[in-house]
Amino acid sequence: PNPAPEWLVESSWLDISDMSKLKTFKGFDQDFANNADAWREYFDSSSCFKDKLHGQWDGKLETFQKLLVLRCLRQDKILEGIMAFVTHEMDQKFIEPPPFNLPLAFQDSTATVPLIFVLSSGADPTMAWISFAEEQGFSERLDSISLGQGQGPIAERKLEQASKSGMWLLLQNCHLAVSWMPRMEALVEGFDPAALHPDFRLWLTAMPSPQFPVAVLQNAVKMTLEPPKGLKANVNGSFSLFSDEQFEECKQVEAYKRLCFSLCWFHAVMQERRKFGPLGWNIAYDYSESDRDCCLKQLKVFLDKYDEVPYKVIVQLSGDVNYGGRITDDWDRRTMNTLLAEYVCPEAMSDGYMFSADENYKQPTMGSHKDYLAAVQKWPIQPHPEAFGLHENADITCAQNEVKALFEKVLSLQPRVSAGGGLSREDIIERTAEAIHDKVPAPWQMLDVQKNYPVKYEESQNTVLQQECLRYNKLLIVMKKTLVDVRMALKGLVVMSSELDALATSLYNNQVPAMWEGKAYPSLKPLVTWQEDLLKRTAFVQDWVDNGMPTTFWISGFFFPQAFLTGTLQNYARKLQIGIDTVSLDFRNCKLEAHEIKEKPEAGVIVWGFFLEGARWDIEKNSLIESKPKELFTSYVPIWLAPVVDRPKPDPKVVLMCPAYKVLTRKGTLSTTGHSTNFVMTIEVPTDKPPGHWIKRGVAIFLALSY
Repeated sequence: PNPAPEWLVESSWLDISDMSKLKTFKGFDQDFANNADAWREYFDSSSCFKDKLHGQWDGKLETFQKLLVLRCLRQDKILEGIMAFVTHEMDQKFIEPPPFNLPLAFQDSTATVPLIFVLSSGADPTMAWISFAEEQGFSERLDSISLGQGQGPIAERKLEQASKSGMWLLLQNCHLAVSWMPRMEALVEGFDPAALHPDFRLWLTAMPSPQFPVAVLQNAVKMTLEPPKGLKANVNGSFSLFSDEQFEECKQVEAYKRLCFSLCWFHAVMQERRKFGPLGWNIAYDYSESDRDCCLKQLKVFLDKYDEVPYKVIVQLSGDVNYGGRITDDWDRRTMNTLLAEYVCPEAMSDGYMFSADENYKQPTMGSHKDYLAAVQKWPIQPHPEAFGLHENADITCAQNEVKALFEKVLSLQPRVSAGGGLSREDIIERTAEAIHDKVPAPWQMLDVQKNYPVKYEESQNTVLQQECLRYNKLLIVMKKTLVDVRMALKGLVVMSSELDALATSLYNNQVPAMWEGKAYPSLKPLVTWQEDLLKRTAFVQDWVDNGMPTTFWISGFFFPQAFLTGTLQNYARKLQIGIDTVSLDFRNCKLEAHEIKEKPEAGVIVWGFFLEGARWDIEKNSLIESKPKELFTSYVPIWLAPVVDRPKPDPKVVLMCPAYKVLTRKGTLSTTGHSTNFVMTIEVPTDKPPGHWIKRGVAIFLALSY
């Protein structure tokens, strides 16, 4: 069992237990359990990636092996650990990205070697390319075309002309012309040095895309240009576009300066919140400089037109129209409007107005354009999450997301053959498949379920149970069949199809196979914990089948929880013989744990299995409070969902309308039933702070975590 549950999460202890099975780490778990307090110092340290390990392990383990310990305890510090490892083993220069240098890249190219700009969102190298061409005396011999539908033949003609006359040709956005890529590959591979003009150069721009021809990519000179990162660089870049002359042109000079600064700050926050993943925005939108410029132009128009500052108009146009035009998620729209209302308001017109709880970021003292830029230069390079309205734990979430993406990349690049001693790849797949096959329960006999729980007018939950069994059966049948097939394919008894090969690779990499995901519920867990979770879910349904309806419901165990919630409303409406559209759920938080509740409520249901991100729940205060450091997720109390007829709306000043999702990604797609594949419902959570505080924190409730 976990020796320190108060600070060590369960997934870390499982990792330590697995690591201790390796020869070098034998006894590590026992030593850790005996010296948990000493290891806590390592866990709490902000520089743990370079700190010494406790006891014998610092001298016993090599640098790379120490990274494994770091991965178990502080996954968020792995990137810094890897950088320190590369610096120690190789050199500092291998971790520092080289500056964007067009002349240097150009020297490596020839007429037959194209140059590729690998794009990242928010960066456009076109202007840098044009100014470099002018330096080289090629401003008259330039041509460019943006690829897309129907542009292929035109690009081909331009390519032929440019190669003969010695021009530079830029083909933009190659990733948008997937169908023309094979033709481009043939043209580039067919370049004949004797037939090409020596001055000719082919330049390409593309986002990272699996459809981009590998042969072209391997032979080309590759460059990447990153947009400015961080609030300081972003606001500095935006505000430096102005001048004192431009400010003086406006009728309301002071208001124009202050609100320009506020909108530049708003633009930076909108862009930089993306790095926090779903905690920042449910969907990562590509806000561009044109959104910001549009807001600033409209601001000048309205300030010239009116004598007063029309805050409402500016907020409406900037938020719901300019930036809101990109937003497709209602919860993101709420976050954006909450942020904008704090940045564009009468209070923001005074010196020293705090844009966030971080004291660095405030409205500068009224002065010249240079004074404003000087104030921005005093800001820290790395902003604290509080600058965005987020909790300090958001940095850990951000780092963990980066590490997860890195590990997935490394896994996908693994060689497919095993070398040296130990079990071969096939042996590991065979063992894993056998272990899972033996644990997976048999599908339910639907005739028996239908007999014991028939479809009844007074009990809608019988229908819900039947549907749950049917959904789980589809998954269990596919799992049983494919696990038998893959073991036979490994022995050569059946053909190893591409689907079975992908399944085998997933089993080897501890990932949930795509064949199962297609039939399963949304989940972000790795294969081992996913399988344990599936067994718990099927046990929950089996208990219902064997012993009748439970006292409390583990809402995470439902394949389709929305049906269960509708069934609860339907039962109440049918009991009172009233329309279901007049009934809604009242959320009443319980003070007891789920296992302590012994009696069913008269009406409605008690559900549990919720997790909070961005805050934690205080039973005594009956309110949301701030998270503890390094505590990313906390359990939420069981909720009595009580149906009420014609229920009045809650007071928006003391209740947070909190979205509940199935998994941590927070985004889903609309299914054919009209329900989201991820969003479950809106839960009303009491709070003694203004709800806007928690909206900026990105507070949400989840039915399942990723470990």
